[in-house]
Amino acid sequence: MSVSALSLTRALGGVSGLLQAVSLLSLVLLLLKAIQFYLRRQWLLKVFHQFPSPPSHWLCGHSLKFSKEKELQELLKKVEEFPCAYPRWMWGDDVHLVVYDPDYMKVVLGRSDPKTEDNYRFLVPWIGTGLLLLEGQTWFQHRRMLTPAFHYDILKPYLGLMADSVRGMLDKWEDFVSQDSCLEILGDISLMTLDTIMKCAFSHQGSTRNERCSHQGEEGLPAEGGRAGEGEEQEALGLPGHPPLCQSECGQERPEPLDGLPCRGNLDQMPYTTMCIKEALRLYPPVPIISRNLSKPITFPDGRSLPAGIKVALSFYGLHHNPKVWPNPEMFDPSRFAPGSKPHSHAFLPFSGGPR
Repeated sequence: MSVSALSLTRALGGVSGLLQAVSLLSLVLLLLKAIQFYLRRQWLLKVFHQFPSPPSHWLCGHSLKFSKEKELQELLKKVEEFPCAYPRWMWGDDVHLVVYDPDYMKVVLGRSDPKTEDNYRFLVPWIGTGLLLLEGQTWFQHRRMLTPAFHYDILKPYLGLMADSVRGMLDKWEDFVSQDSCLEILGDISLMTLDTIMKCAFSHQGSTRNERCSHQGEEGLPAEGGRAGEGEEQEALGLPGHPPLCQSECGQERPEPLDGLPCRGNLDQMPYTTMCIKEALRLYPPVPIISRNLSKPITFPDGRSLPAGIKVALSFYGLHHNPKVWPNPEMFDPSRFAPGSKPHSHAFLPFSGGPR
């Protein structure tokens, strides 16, 4: 055998030995990961044994049973089936306790557990590391600087601008009411909100609503932005199945449906409007869910407990649709918040979360 052939054989033998060593090391690492995963999952199963949940796959968890299109409907089924909370398994050993009971949520919100980074990190490239994503002392410093900006005395001058935007929308509605026609209010309310933001935040002069209507008229599009016949199934100046906007909290018609509403007063002077706002926030909370990573053990009012390191997801959507808290939760009923009624003191939490 020549020297070159012998060298090639030795090189191949060295490469083969290296590949065998790498393969053996990979198998050992894989085995260690599998053991770690098994022990972690067994520990989690022991931790959550006191919280019943639907059957889950050992690897896929409940992910196969939830679809993005029907996730909220599936959540409401779990709210009715499992009292207070249930563990939702994601992939592998990723699990969090979904909480929708007011007493449970009160305990969690009274603590200072950190956010779960995996649920918030995708927001950083979009909105930056602002007040929503900050933690600890940095959060308190930023919050202290922002507090004066939301003082009532500072917001008072904006009431006139807000009222002007609302009056413009109401004037437009009166034209349609005089024509005895139906009206789809969603687009007008969205434009009124945009108009208010432009005036208050950017000192914009004029009306965004009128500018949009004029542009649509020039392009030959419908000025109202709605499809033909879209509002025929809606009640005039109201929503389908809901009372007209001109009703008071006791169901009586106001003598002045629109122009008689106080524009410069606070919500205390508009009880029915306040009730509608609260009921809308109950049905569609602006913050549907927040997640926390327990930094220390927690014990709930019924005696069940969790150790540190467990993820807890506070489902405000589940809370606001919990039939044990709100009778007939899917029905729009502003009378839940009528003066003199006593809704659950901490069952309506649309903006909670605090420094966490």
